[in-house]
Amino acid sequence: MIENVGILGSGESGMGAAILAKKLKAKVLVSDAGTIPNATRDYFEKNNIEYEQGKHSLEKLSASDVIIKSPGIPDDVQIVKHLIAQNIPVISEIEFGALFTNANLVAITGSNGKTTVASMTFHILNGELPNTKLAGNIGISFAKSVAVDNAENYVLEVSSFQLDGIEKFKPNIAILTSITPDHLDRYNNDFNLYTASKFRIAENQTEDDYFIYNADENHLCNWLKNNPVKSKCIPLSTRRELEFGTYIKDNKIIININENIELMPLDLLEVRGEHNTKNAMAASTAAHLLKIRKKTIREKLSAFQGVEHRLETVLKIHNVTYINDSKATNVNATDYALKSVPANTIWIVGGVDKGNDYTSLLSSVNEKVKAIICLGVDNQKIVESFNECVDDIYETRSMTECVRMAYHLAESEDTVLLSPACASFDLFKNYEDRGNQFKKAVRNL
Repeated sequence: MIENVGILGSGESGMGAAILAKKLKAKVLVSDAGTIPNATRDYFEKNNIEYEQGKHSLEKLSASDVIIKSPGIPDDVQIVKHLIAQNIPVISEIEFGALFTNANLVAITGSNGKTTVASMTFHILNGELPNTKLAGNIGISFAKSVAVDNAENYVLEVSSFQLDGIEKFKPNIAILTSITPDHLDRYNNDFNLYTASKFRIAENQTEDDYFIYNADENHLCNWLKNNPVKSKCIPLSTRRELEFGTYIKDNKIIININENIELMPLDLLEVRGEHNTKNAMAASTAAHLLKIRKKTIREKLSAFQGVEHRLETVLKIHNVTYINDSKATNVNATDYALKSVPANTIWIVGGVDKGNDYTSLLSSVNEKVKAIICLGVDNQKIVESFNECVDDIYETRSMTECVRMAYHLAESEDTVLLSPACASFDLFKNYEDRGNQFKKAVRNL
């Protein structure tokens, strides 16, 4: 029985945890070192939820049976270290939600592709499995959905930060889309620490569960070989045929698990690119394991049109195409984007660097980019990385200024690509805010 719940952070996950804790009739304290928005404070007051802002009161929080920490708060901040030293469990909101549901869980993580795979999977399952909800790092928080919906089936997007705070969280089907360097500033610039965090998605799985993974990434496969999981492993590959798993043959998706099933031609996919092919393979494999009919999977994937802020075509103005890829918050995601656009691209990049190594982008930038517009507070690393392969590099501090500059630089048949390779918190609330501001500025041209 949990009687006292402390919550660090008042954002989507903190609010969700508070709603679930209140439903459980626990005494709740939401503590935020920043300013809590008026609407959130109004909700807390209306529902008799205690809160504090601008500080963390150690004495009050120490009375908690459990602490639920926002994924945005690092583990090494002083208040967290103090609470852990008092042997108070500090968990994530997805762990808290999982403690109070018996739902079937499909959980997706990865450096890139997790939002698209989660959205695709939900698109296939919704209406086919009873009472299915999409939650986690996308849309509504998992804890809030458990409190409000108590669904029978969940598709969850989960981040490494959320996985850092689990103890018993166990998805029936786990999907690991990719592991490339990202958020290394939170992992002591150690790629292995970040990798271990991603693999936590499978740490509580048993032989009755499934682990779907990208078999085309050497680092991921080597880690799995040296750190085996208990669940049934199902590889995905676009590069070779598999005796067991999901692969491409004759330009078709083949699922070879219980029997060899020809799912669909790639031409039927609405979303394009090798990365989206891999995303569709992951989603369709999960759906197949859940006994969704082949015809249904094919029809639903054919109708899926992608997610907002991921290679989203905004407008074509004077024969110049403007593409919003604000969700590309790491180098690998931006590499996908650059490889998908034609030459003569004006590339908008920048934000909060997460320990990025831009050398892997040099080939794509040399081939595709005619000009770079930096959009961030500190652009020095970007300028130094690309000043020898791109002559025209500009620095801006607002989306309006940035888009207007792109407009004046662009010529007929050029592409303007917002693909920042960085987090957004220097100038924007989040990547959605950045993408929405880009779309608004383009439409105002």
